Amino acid sequence: MATPRFGDVDAPDYGNVLACIRCGLCLSVCPTYNTDHLEVQSPRGRVALIRAVEEGRLPLESPGFKEHMYHCLDCRACQTICPSGVKVGELVVAARAELDKNEPQPWLERLLKRVMLRWVLLRPERVEWAMKPMRLYQRLGLQRLVRASRILGRLPGRLKVLGAMEELLPNLPGRPLRQELHEVTPARGEQRYRIGFFLGCVMNVVYAEASRATVNVLIENGCEVVTPKAQRCCGAPHAAEGDARTLRELARHNVELFEQWELDYVVADCAACAAQTKEYVHLLRDEPEYYDRAVAFSRKVRDITELLAEIPLKQPTGSLPVRVTYHEACHLCHAQGVKRQPRKVINQIPGIEFVEMRESDWCCGSAGIYNITHPERAAEILDRKLQNIAATEAEVVLTGNPGCLLQLEAGVRRAGMKTKVLHPTQLLDAAYRAGEKG
Repeated sequence: MATPRFGDVDAPDYGNVLACIRCGLCLSVCPTYNTDHLEVQSPRGRVALIRAVEEGRLPLESPGFKEHMYHCLDCRACQTICPSGVKVGELVVAARAELDKNEPQPWLERLLKRVMLRWVLLRPERVEWAMKPMRLYQRLGLQRLVRASRILGRLPGRLKVLGAMEELLPNLPGRPLRQELHEVTPARGEQRYRIGFFLGCVMNVVYAEASRATVNVLIENGCEVVTPKAQRCCGAPHAAEGDARTLRELARHNVELFEQWELDYVVADCAACAAQTKEYVHLLRDEPEYYDRAVAFSRKVRDITELLAEIPLKQPTGSLPVRVTYHEACHLCHAQGVKRQPRKVINQIPGIEFVEMRESDWCCGSAGIYNITHPERAAEILDRKLQNIAATEAEVVLTGNPGCLLQLEAGVRRAGMKTKVLHPTQLLDAAYRAGEKG
């Protein structure tokens, strides 16, 4: 057996690489393979590349290796179906970490990554500050003019990415939710649980209305909600971009912060945040000072729908006569294995007609910033998802991740569909409020 080239804590697990038997089951669920039908765009193709680098048969800096590692959506559908337990998404992310440490990067790419990952996303107030120009852009009516002119669609070369980014921008809230929430929000009625709310970066500045609905639902269910002001990014963007050092720094900070409160659960309404914080125990496994604390923290983490299905949910009294379908966020159904609970919660809302979507657990093409770095392929993947949404004839599509919300909103807007895109807690909160009015 060859000796693996990589040996540090961030390296791909060579034993897991060897577990791939090339059976091909992963081909049937991989969005990139089903778009291009190329072996190198398949999960087993990526594992073969990683194994070749590990065994020294392919240089890490070889042309195309980095490209193919970043072609992966990291949706982890292949992990769900793999009979051998090959963790392809985790292997790809680990390979990206090795590339980040060992391969020289163009200066502009290196600068942008450092600014975003190691400065902006390191503090919530910096994320909020960074979004102020976008809020002003909308308030002054510039967005309306830019979209009407379609000028961004005519930009040349790499500047086209600006058009992809602008197309994703939804109507922003007046203020970030972190600035409005008290650090402790009391339960409504008898307190049953004390919940730590992990408020994601994008949820805070882009989907404040959805996260406000999450807090409302929690307090309606007898939860005192603790939202620590000093919490930082979960680290999911850093994991996707191979910045393992900053990722562990964020993990240590958040573990230290939340353990100061005596909490029954730590809840996120962002699937990526819940998935990443559950992995803190793995990230800090070689740090004796933090490992046991990370275990205690990660055991408490729940996605909001996971918690509501567990406690159990207080039955809403308001009725919402609406046809609903559900898109499963990859970080929820594949990374966390949470599939049944969201449906259970959604189906408890009185009046709704729930319709299953074909390929509900297929990626929508968002995948972190994939829709910005790979806009053409992301658009192909999104078109397939939009066809499946349209086939349900649903008035509302629900999904539990901000990246999916952004991608699907942009997609239905571009396609001229009337379907609303909402977080499950928004519909649930509306049912509670309808019951109060009734």
